[in-house]
Amino acid sequence: DAWLEDIVRNLEENAEAICLMEVLKDRLKEEETKEEEDDAYDEHVWLSLTNAMVCCKAINTCLKKLDPAHASVYEDNADTYIDKLESLDTEYRKMVEEAGKDVLLFGDRFPFLYLTTDYGLTYYAAFPGCSAETEASFETVRFLAEKVEELDLSCVLTVEGSDQKIASTIIGNTEKKDAGILVMDSMENTTPEEDVSYLDCMKKNLSVLKEALE
Repeated sequence: DAWLEDIVRNLEENAEAICLMEVLKDRLKEEETKEEEDDAYDEHVWLSLTNAMVCCKAINTCLKKLDPAHASVYEDNADTYIDKLESLDTEYRKMVEEAGKDVLLFGDRFPFLYLTTDYGLTYYAAFPGCSAETEASFETVRFLAEKVEELDLSCVLTVEGSDQKIASTIIGNTEKKDAGILVMDSMENTTPEEDVSYLDCMKKNLSVLKEALE
């Protein structure tokens, strides 16, 4: 996002930029797969309800500084929204505690590192979250297909917008070939026309996870 630096430099004097990666610097995690590691930090920090709480507090602090006359309004709104985040986080934790499995397998990019870390889930994936790759190697497909069989997984996950070719190939290389495909929403392709909120998307992901972990 280096191109944003020019925009930030030209902001009005009473405007302030917040780099949420900097806000979350103590919580950042390096991208990795189970076959190899990558030194780059995973930027999908918003796919964590606990990260979202931290970000809301930072934004609230900034708004109160810029507009002290309405500080109490910002504070009340932040408290209300954080309560909703905490409630949904509790639902996630309860679902994971009651789930039959604790492993996810993605036949796709994997932008959910922060989410799985929050809830102690194990994962396997074709690519790291920020990967631009679209073709998985034979070794990767075989590795993931073997994991589907070994762990008796009922589904392979993908992200929204995927053509699902890799997921289908993984399933086709299992003995039973009967695993389903489920889609999780990374919110990278969400448009205003969809009229959905962050909480809507995270609730939808909760439902998908519940089915994947049965």
